[in-house]
Amino acid sequence: MTTTTPFVDLGTEEVLLDVIDCVATLTLNRPAKLNAVTTRMSAAIVHAIGWCDRSDSVRAIVVTGAGDRAFSAGSDIAELDRYATPWDFRNRTDYCDAIRAARTPTIAAVNGYALGGGLETALSCDIRIASSTASFGAPEVKLGWIGGGGMTSFLTHAIGPSNTAYMTMTGDRIDADRALGWHLVSEVTEPSGLISRAWEIAATIASRAPIAAETAKINLRAAYSMSEDKALEYERDLQTICFATEDAAEGRRAFAEKRDPVFRRR
Repeated sequence: MTTTTPFVDLGTEEVLLDVIDCVATLTLNRPAKLNAVTTRMSAAIVHAIGWCDRSDSVRAIVVTGAGDRAFSAGSDIAELDRYATPWDFRNRTDYCDAIRAARTPTIAAVNGYALGGGLETALSCDIRIASSTASFGAPEVKLGWIGGGGMTSFLTHAIGPSNTAYMTMTGDRIDADRALGWHLVSEVTEPSGLISRAWEIAATIASRAPIAAETAKINLRAAYSMSEDKALEYERDLQTICFATEDAAEGRRAFAEKRDPVFRRR
């Protein structure tokens, strides 16, 4: 059965949120400006992610950009001088932080330029797939600063220190094929099939036990910073928590009865 979300007022039409069959699509909707993110859009993204995490009707989120040219060119540079002090800039509300902190699994569907904060947005998602026309860059160095939304940390985990140095020190873009070769993205699709493929991945995740999928995400992030011994101990604890849920019991029953399980996030 197809279901759609009730109206969610995000305070701007430049960020859209739709939900179909437990998959939310969060669209940066400012194509004339390469989906560059304004402060209002940042607040809307934070609100949308929070709404999805609180909603029983959302089990996966696809993040993408409107139009054919850009996923996102990052923060709108024209707004950066509006911060009264560097300290205000340092403590701004950050949309990448919100995406990274989402409890709900996220998939970035990169459909064009992913530059600066746009690349950080993609890096903040759990899974990244790209159109063959996509390109990725950390151009901040060309303007006199560096990325501040997790650029270096998450790039290093994804593509290694040498490739990260290349991107952050030159500011030059890489195309989708190189991004795939460097493991920045998991798949490259034709432009016409990007959203359908992202939605297919999201729908598969949405069909799984939600607590288990969300716990797998927690475990993945924890594994970045823990020693091997601690990571294994933590994983075993998380497995035990999942095993004790009603959904896990339902999964075992469904397996024994040779039927599809019905998961209820309990």
